[in-house]
Amino acid sequence: MKSVVLALAATFACIVALSVSAQTASQSNPVWTSDNKLALPVGYRQWIYMGSPVTPEGLNDNKAGFPEFHNVYVPKAVLDAFKKTGEYPQGAMFVKELQLTLPPSAHPDGSRDEVSGRGYFPGVFNGLDVMVKDSKRCAATNNWCFFNFGHHAQPYEKTSAIMAAESCAACHTANADKDMHFTQFYQLLLPGQDE
Repeated sequence: MKSVVLALAATFACIVALSVSAQTASQSNPVWTSDNKLALPVGYRQWIYMGSPVTPEGLNDNKAGFPEFHNVYVPKAVLDAFKKTGEYPQGAMFVKELQLTLPPSAHPDGSRDEVSGRGYFPGVFNGLDVMVKDSKRCAATNNWCFFNFGHHAQPYEKTSAIMAAESCAACHTANADKDMHFTQFYQLLLPGQDE
């Protein structure tokens, strides 16, 4: 009897592990709710990490529009498709997770001294934005939809409606260099760069 119970427990553990693995893998594609909202992506920190631009308050007269680190992640399949074709496929997702800088020390520019030297260092996570390529839902914003899951500490919102065109899409339309992306900030998007 004990061996049967152990076998059943092992089988159940395998099923759970496979289910979690499949769910995480499937989250590299957008999941839409019945009311046309995007579900919070799952497992994005395991995607390809693209980089973390930061424009701290101390270097922008305390008026930085985006003072946090912007940790950007993309599913491997999306990056592979872009490198092969130079285009992002339908359903491509980019996640930008905001991360505050650690509080400043004695320096007026907001930097601090750490064992590695003076600089800006990542603190707590503080928000999540997503962009999805969807020519049906977002043809009016160059085929990309933008979403905000909250600019605050975790937990983030579970779903997000498509943001108005005058928000993120307007800036990307006016300033981005390649298909609504700021490729100059992400070396993996530039030609000749290996992963």
